[in-house]
Amino acid sequence: MGYILNFLLIAIIVLWVIRLLVRMIFPAVIRNAFGKMQQQATGQQRRPSRPEGTISIDHMPEKEKRKGNADKLGEFIDYEEVK
Repeated sequence: MGYILNFLLIAIIVLWVIRLLVRMIFPAVIRNAFGKMQQQATGQQRRPSRPEGTISIDHMPEKEKRKGNADKLGEFIDYEEVK
């Protein structure tokens, strides 16, 4: 019977200590995470200022090169839709 009481007493003390540590450490971790996210968000908003109405292209996709002649693509037929 004494072992059970010792176990319960130690378990309660350990849980109480864990609870106190979490109350002290958890807010600091959350503050740090939110600070990093805020820094990243403000860093993304900084863009070089351009006059209004100008256009800039950051990425140009590569153009596909067609092999062969357009005649080899097939026959194109005009048609009209009948209603």
